[in-house]
Amino acid sequence: MEDSNKRENILQAALELVAEHGFHGTPMSMIAEKAGVGAGTIYCYFKSKDELIIEVNHVLENKISLAIKEEYPFNKDIRKSFFHLCKTLFAYFITHPIHFRFLEQYFGSPYGMSAHRERIMGNTRKTNIFDIMVEQGIKQKVIKDLPLFIHFALTFGPVVMLVQNHVRGLIELDDAQIIRSIEASWDAIKM
Repeated sequence: MEDSNKRENILQAALELVAEHGFHGTPMSMIAEKAGVGAGTIYCYFKSKDELIIEVNHVLENKISLAIKEEYPFNKDIRKSFFHLCKTLFAYFITHPIHFRFLEQYFGSPYGMSAHRERIMGNTRKTNIFDIMVEQGIKQKVIKDLPLFIHFALTFGPVVMLVQNHVRGLIELDDAQIIRSIEASWDAIKM
């Protein structure tokens, strides 16, 4: 097996197993077995389980970012940008429920809580499309002048809760419901 394939297999195995069993229920030996490599082989690519988990999150963040940037209406109407971002997230997570379940685990753990804390406190220099959109919307007086963390909660809270219930089989989201929920989120932040 080629080195890049081994690394990808390890990442995929960690993603699937953590999504199913959680961090504590997924020992490195289980990841190695699922990836088809020896337990020691994982340490040739990742110094620790922590590093592996953080890398899986990084890979998923990049995939989601690429999905959002595809056909993103840069320098266009803030409402269109908002709708594109939310519709893309709904579609991505519904299409990739394992990614959603991993991220749910990640952001509910000390790994994600630390990053989330830094983001809320404004201690990160990392900006993303959402931050830029909110900043532009406030400047243009299209959306309410609220702290970024409130916009984040009003936008992503509904997405996460609805996708969570969909992935768990409690509800079946259709396109009309998704659009109505995005409209409700938009109504919460628009001027």
